[in-house]
Formats: sequence, structure tokens, C-alpha cells
Amino acid sequence: MEWTAVAYAVLMIGSSICSVLGNLLLLVVVLLNQSLQTDSWFLTLSFCLCDLALGISTIPFGIHNSLFKVKSYPGKSPTCQGSAFLFMVLQLASIHSLTWATVDKFTEICFALSYPVIFTAYRAKVILSVVWVYSILNACLPLFGFGSYVYSETKFLCLPSFKPSCIAFNMLFMVLGIIVPILLMCSMYGYIVYIARNQVRRGTFVCNEDHCFYVPANNYFKSSIVMVTTIVCLLVCWLPYIAICFYETLTGAESPQPVSAGATWLVLFTSALNPWINSMTQTRYRAALRKSLNKIQQIFENPRKNSQCMTIQPHGQSNGVSTAPHTNNEGQQDLTLV
Repeated sequence: MEWTAVAYAVLMIGSSICSVLGNLLLLVVVLLNQSLQTDSWFLTLSFCLCDLALGISTIPFGIHNSLFKVKSYPGKSPTCQGSAFLFMVLQLASIHSLTWATVDKFTEICFALSYPVIFTAYRAKVILSVVWVYSILNACLPLFGFGSYVYSETKFLCLPSFKPSCIAFNMLFMVLGIIVPILLMCSMYGYIVYIARNQVRRGTFVCNEDHCFYVPANNYFKSSIVMVTTIVCLLVCWLPYIAICFYETLTGAESPQPVSAGATWLVLFTSALNPWINSMTQTRYRAALRKSLNKIQQIFENPRKNSQCMTIQPHGQSNGVSTAPHTNNEGQQDLTLV
């Protein structure tokens, strides 16, 4: 359907722009603020780079295919195989890095006293290495005959083939690669919401050396809303794609193009949502963003102020800089800034 291809292209263009801008903004904020570069910040950096790469590689590939009405690619086309491999690596690395970033957040909240011992910089690097090795090995399997990469005209992308003949690979990819991480994230966010609800019921005080302060229930309510929103976004973006993949794998039938294209767009749209719902919803990231924006504003304002101060006004006017005649050694006069 032509209208499906046009709508898909428009949505993907918006997703690509939002993904690139959002993840670049998150990168700038993290790099400009040392306070955000904790022992586990590599996990945030990982899913941020993956989502940024999806926004400049896989999503534009889908836009091209939908706008130019690409019907197929040659059997083992390097372009199609490479695109599918890149999509697989980036998608798996992104969702697993995000899962471990959620584990980090969960540990920091629920095991605050032992958190510095549990999540060290070394362990975070080991986890990240395992995530990338796992993602690359999984993405290599279809290249060696376990599963296959094909072009899907209904999804406008080169993806793993969801045919009954590839059921073993599809189950490995969907269950271990996608479903388990999503269930883990939803479970951890759900438990955090449960803890927040209990804290509201019994009241909480935060103490320093001099005083104890009551923490308003509204604070926990806001945190719960963020967690619930994150769970809903995860499920809304991933459940249609998971359902279609299982349907096509088990029945061998292809899903209608509007449904298939919409589900694929939702999955890729997560690359634009991730920097906002998983980072910018946190108070420390928003504070760091304001600090970074102030720094950038000062950088642009300072040269302007300096140029105004260096401007020489006509005689009788003053802008904070006065001019006085100065005689040099040869008896000539020149202007010296005072």
C-alpha cells in the first residue's frame, strides 16, 4: 500500500531526527558533567551510542526503501546482509545495555548501603564486554547458516527471517535477546514502584548532622509515575513486534503491511525515547542538562561581551574603554587601549 510506505517514511524521518538529537544531547550532558560519570556510566554510554547508530544507519535505510519502493534485494546482497547484521547487533546491545543500566539503578535504590561494593567500575566494564560479545555472536549466527537475514517488504528493512524453518534461531533471539530483558526491566521498575508506595504509607525522613526532614509523599508519587511510564513505553513499543514475530514464525504467514510496518517503527522509535525516559527523567540528569546549557550560553555570551569591550567609540562617547593619545619614540601618535 502506497499510503503505508509514505506514512512509514514520515514516521521514520521523525524518529531518526529525534534519535540523533536526543542521544547527542545525552552524550554532551554526560561528557560535560563529571558527576554523571560514575563507575557504571559506561552502560548509559553504550545504549546511547547504539541508539545514535540506529538513528543514522538502520532508520535511514528503512526510509530509503519505503520512499523508493524497494521490492527486494539480491539473495545474499552484502548491503542487505550488512544492514541486517548491524540492526541485530545494535538492537541487542542497546536493550541489554539498557537492562543492565536498569539493574544498576535498581541496586542503587534498593541496596543503597552495599551499592558501591556491588557495582564497581571493573564489574561494569566486564558486564559491558559480555553484552557486546553476546550481541555480536548472535548477529553472526545467520551469516553462518543458523537462521537467515532477508529483506521484508512489509517492514522495509533487512531483518532476521521469521519463517518456520528458522524457528530455533528466532526463539533464541526473541526469548533470550528481547523478552527476558524486557521482563527483567518491567519487574525491577514494578518493584521500585512497590517500595515507593510502601514508603508513602509509613512516611520517610532524611537526616543530616543537624536535622531530620520529612520527605513529601508527592516525591514518591512523581518517581512512581516515571517508572510506570517507562514500563508502559517498553510494552507498547515491543509487544506488537514480538507478537508479529511469533505469529510469522509459528504460522509461516506474513503479517499485513500496515501492522508489520507500524510494529517495526515502534521498535526503532525506542532509540528516540530511551535517552528521555531512562536518563532525562532523573533529577541529576536534568540538573546536569541545565548546568550544561548555562555553560554553552556563557561560551556564546563571553565573545560577544569581549567584542563590545574592544570597540573604540568616537571622541566624547564611552563604553567602558577610553582612548588616550600616546606618543611613540618617533614622535608619532597612536591609540592605546586603557
